[in-house]
Amino acid sequence: MVQAVALPRNEVGIEAAVGILKQKFGDRLQTGQAIREQHGHTTTWIENQSPDAVVFPHSTEEVSEIVKTCATHKVPVIAFGTGTSLEGHVNAPAGGISVDLTQMNKVLAVNPGDLDCVVQPGVTREDLNTHLRDQGLFFPIDPGANASLGGMAATRASGTNAVRYGTMKDNVLGLEAIMPDGQIIRTGHRAKKSSAGYDLTRLLIGAEGTLGIITELTLRLQGIPEAITSARCSFPSVDAACQAVMMTIQYGVPVARIELLDEMSVQAANAYSGLSLPETPLLLLEFHGSENGAVEQSETFNQIAEEFGGTDFAATSTTEERNKLWQARHDMYWASLQLRPGARGISTDVCVPISRLAECVTATQDKARELGLMAPVVGHVGDGNFHSLLLIDMENADEVSKADEFVGWLNDLAISMEGTCTGEHGIGQGKQPYLVKELGPAVTYMTAIKKALDPDNIMNPGKILPND
Repeated sequence: MVQAVALPRNEVGIEAAVGILKQKFGDRLQTGQAIREQHGHTTTWIENQSPDAVVFPHSTEEVSEIVKTCATHKVPVIAFGTGTSLEGHVNAPAGGISVDLTQMNKVLAVNPGDLDCVVQPGVTREDLNTHLRDQGLFFPIDPGANASLGGMAATRASGTNAVRYGTMKDNVLGLEAIMPDGQIIRTGHRAKKSSAGYDLTRLLIGAEGTLGIITELTLRLQGIPEAITSARCSFPSVDAACQAVMMTIQYGVPVARIELLDEMSVQAANAYSGLSLPETPLLLLEFHGSENGAVEQSETFNQIAEEFGGTDFAATSTTEERNKLWQARHDMYWASLQLRPGARGISTDVCVPISRLAECVTATQDKARELGLMAPVVGHVGDGNFHSLLLIDMENADEVSKADEFVGWLNDLAISMEGTCTGEHGIGQGKQPYLVKELGPAVTYMTAIKKALDPDNIMNPGKILPND
């Protein structure tokens, strides 16, 4: 189990910054224990490290003022979206100020003719798509949780639609951000491409708030497809399901979503969501296009699936049936917890080249059985990314130790397969030990960038990079 390392605290500076910000923000700065703990906790087994205060800005200028005050007194600043991150991203190991951006939640502009929009960071993906629906547009990145778009950019989120529409780095045209000295910068505008200087947009995407705080995003949008068909297909084994995924991708079928649920996950979905799926490994798919195109894609996949023993194939284009299937997929975390009432759910993810997917998923299941762990698997397998949810009795030291062994083993396995220790969860605190293993000397240059931009290490300290 990764231990949350406490970093040195600047007690004098924290006291001064909290006092100044309290005068400015009044009741929008909170220091109660419950709210501080809420802003230091995420869905992880890493211990809670609470900030000293939580402040709720309403504008870019207010975020700039907060950061300038913290920079003057060398106090840590931790950006907070909706708290759905999984690797300790919002913990405050050196104390400091949590900047809760949920009240910066306006859609500032939608440009239908250019297929883009401008939003504040507290807008959630569901709120944005509700706003866009009557204009025939949608934002495709869907990490499962109703996360804030600022947080999704900061963690370089992806999700179920990534196989067709890419990840956050592919769908952000430009950002407005507050840098460690409080300066407001803009990294790009609405042009679909640019050769103007360093790509600061993608430097900040995935930086997890360690280089700056995102206060505005310009996003690429998509037109809602003419036709959407969802499908499901059961398989005799996870290996067979993964082989079908690989063939589908290699054959060039433009699937929008292709999700794997192993037998335990299907069992959980049936019980929690009231489904009656065969309790064998399952693929859930979605096809976007014209009426004929979506049907053709569905039929092509069915032919591929049959080669690998796929059965019980069923496709639907009705909104109600589609939503029922995908809601069950999005509820998998809560559904899986019902497999072992009272257990803690610890989610970890890796991503490997699609050609190694079947091998990696099968080995993962075998390792969990070897250690006696309950660990249902789900995944955005169209791009080689999958998640294992460990159901752990945190009072059982032996079980916790085995879970820690499993997570380390899985990260090492993915890296050995020329994959990554995290496809979409990010590094935070939880994946720090594996970043150097994966990228080696490149981490030295990341550290140099961090020191150049944030010499006092006030922006979300203790995340991503090794603690020196």
